[in-house]
Amino acid sequence: MTAFDLASVQTELQGKNPRTILKAALANFDNIAISFSGAEDVVLIDMAMQIRKDIQVFSLDTGRLHPETYRFLEQVRKHYGINIDILSPDRTQLDAFVKEKGLFSFYEDGHQQCCGIRKVEPLKRKLATLDAWITGQRKDQSLDTRGDIPEVQLDGGFSGPGKQLIKFNPLLNWSSTQVWDYIEAYQVPFNELHNHGYISIGCEPCTRPVLPNQHERAGRWWWEDAAKKECGLHGGNVKSG
Repeated sequence: MTAFDLASVQTELQGKNPRTILKAALANFDNIAISFSGAEDVVLIDMAMQIRKDIQVFSLDTGRLHPETYRFLEQVRKHYGINIDILSPDRTQLDAFVKEKGLFSFYEDGHQQCCGIRKVEPLKRKLATLDAWITGQRKDQSLDTRGDIPEVQLDGGFSGPGKQLIKFNPLLNWSSTQVWDYIEAYQVPFNELHNHGYISIGCEPCTRPVLPNQHERAGRWWWEDAAKKECGLHGGNVKSG
């Protein structure tokens, strides 16, 4: 791989469609993976498989997912004939946290510590082995935290000394309607919870169905301020202040 010119690629990919962004991501990086948890990510897997069959895919198993989500992970694995690297929390950290605070402390003091142990730490371990990753972030998922992100960016949250990590967001400019139009048109697998009023799906205790005309993220961490609804995977999106 030649040296990656982030500024040039940002300019090149601004406003481009998902396939163009995916092609650029896979052309520039061999050691790259798709982060998979929801509907958007399976759309990315479906598109990426048409470009490169050996794409890496990983998913976070927090230990608190819905049964339907575990079945969904297996459905995707079989449908595409791919390996999915399932990431688990560090047992020592998790045991100490649960012993100290129990299983539902996030309702009282926020979700950041729980997500930090169950999601961010395993993700950090995985990203340390990669040069770039691909996410299903969309601007309209949260104008507070995702409205200003670009199609490709330096991941400030997970880059480190001597380690530049690049993040691609191919679906950035798509709407939820476009995602579901693709799922229907190409018969892409999806989590059965979507048939029961769930739109954005995370851990079982922190996710609930949304009402008609509610924003899709209203069902995530509903007891917290909308501007803080990031679990830490994209923590750099949250503005300080």
